[in-house]
Amino acid sequence: MAKMGDNQLTHHQVFDVSVDVPPEGGSKCFDDDGRLKRTGTVWTASAHIITAVIGSGVLSLAWATAQLGWVAGPSVMLLFSFVTYYTSTLLAACYRTGDPVTGKRNYTYTDAVRSNLGGFKEKICGFVQYLNLFGVAIGYTIASSISMVAIKRSNCFYKNGDTAPCHVNSNPYMIAFGIAEIIFSQIPNFDQLWWLSIVAAVMSFTYSSIGLGLGIAKVVETGTIRGSMTGISIGNVTETQKIWRSFQALGDIAFAYSYSLILIEIQDTVKSPPSEAKTMKKATIVSVATTTLFYMLCGCMGYAAFGDSSPGNLLTGFGFFNPYWLIDIANAAIVIHLVGAYQVFVQPLYAFVEKTAAEKYPHSHFITKDIKFRIPGFGLFNLNLFRLVWRTCFVILTTVISMILPFFNDVVGLLGALGFWPLTVYFPVEMYIATKRIPKWSTRWICLQILSGACLIVTIAAAAGSIAGVISDLKIYKPFKTSY
Repeated sequence: MAKMGDNQLTHHQVFDVSVDVPPEGGSKCFDDDGRLKRTGTVWTASAHIITAVIGSGVLSLAWATAQLGWVAGPSVMLLFSFVTYYTSTLLAACYRTGDPVTGKRNYTYTDAVRSNLGGFKEKICGFVQYLNLFGVAIGYTIASSISMVAIKRSNCFYKNGDTAPCHVNSNPYMIAFGIAEIIFSQIPNFDQLWWLSIVAAVMSFTYSSIGLGLGIAKVVETGTIRGSMTGISIGNVTETQKIWRSFQALGDIAFAYSYSLILIEIQDTVKSPPSEAKTMKKATIVSVATTTLFYMLCGCMGYAAFGDSSPGNLLTGFGFFNPYWLIDIANAAIVIHLVGAYQVFVQPLYAFVEKTAAEKYPHSHFITKDIKFRIPGFGLFNLNLFRLVWRTCFVILTTVISMILPFFNDVVGLLGALGFWPLTVYFPVEMYIATKRIPKWSTRWICLQILSGACLIVTIAAAAGSIAGVISDLKIYKPFKTSY
């Protein structure tokens, strides 16, 4: 994304709602780039990261642990947390080009890539980033509809017994979610909807905690810790399925840790001194440690409760039937969280398309003209026809694709695989090498390349496993007729 003008709203306002009105005091109101003073701290940055990271991906971790077993499951989670932490510190060091304290700021991930690696790699990065954001929108639509279906089925099981069929078609729920997103997407900038982000954060902790609590209760109730050292056993699945599922589990775990694509935007909320890179390094330690602890608890307690039969989605796979009202609350929390999370993640994509269109057709009233009208209780609202049409079409497209391919676990694994190596490892490593001018074939250069190469292999394996899962699902699937 190209850098915005100094007077325009910036991406950092998506995350930092504390910067609204500059205090009186002349130049003290502004940072070195002429923008309003940033006020973010280690704790606000940590909160933003945790909010972005702890999402629907946590619900697939019990299934992922079941594929890998008690040894490999927690080990892989720890390994991903270390890699995510390390590469995040490399990426944070690229926020400023040149001097880490006074160098030119890069406001977005693609800005940083352009400054450090050049225009061609910026285009590749932008394509991967926006493709991933598009995929996240599809994944969130699928996840929300599954949770809405789960509420309907939970009440059906409560009335008719745990063995009742209770089949429910997911399409109406995907359409309902799409309609909600069309309405919310018309709000021009997410800084005007900061309250939804806060609600989403509270909801993510709510449903994750309920999933964890139910897992612990199940272990206490049965008095046994299920599972094995090597994961789901051959016999329950074939050898080929075991391999593909293990690869897919890697993608699920990668997706759960994914936040690099918005790290620079979060860093752009942080005040200095000290340098933003130092603050971000501390925030990354706090947030990755918190997230890893939470993930280990959710993944391991879910596996301990269900063993080989761990559901792909902990709260909608109906390992739990009671208390049905608590499961309903958890699934409602997922839906509310995903309504907000969808908007947070697609805002960079919206902004990129609208900015590109405005630059290409600066004299088009359809693209550039705002129609002002007053909404009772809300004040003035700027309606832009291009924004209305483009964002509505985007939501409709993601909803239709979700209805065609409603496979939560496979989609989550594929998204994790597609985003992990390029955005979490490759670009941070290459930018860090360029920024620090690390000599080619030096020990440090070789170690960084080995890390990047190893993560590429993991990404290819995870993508292959998820694609195999999608192909397997398609054999027994009819488009637009999915029911649970």
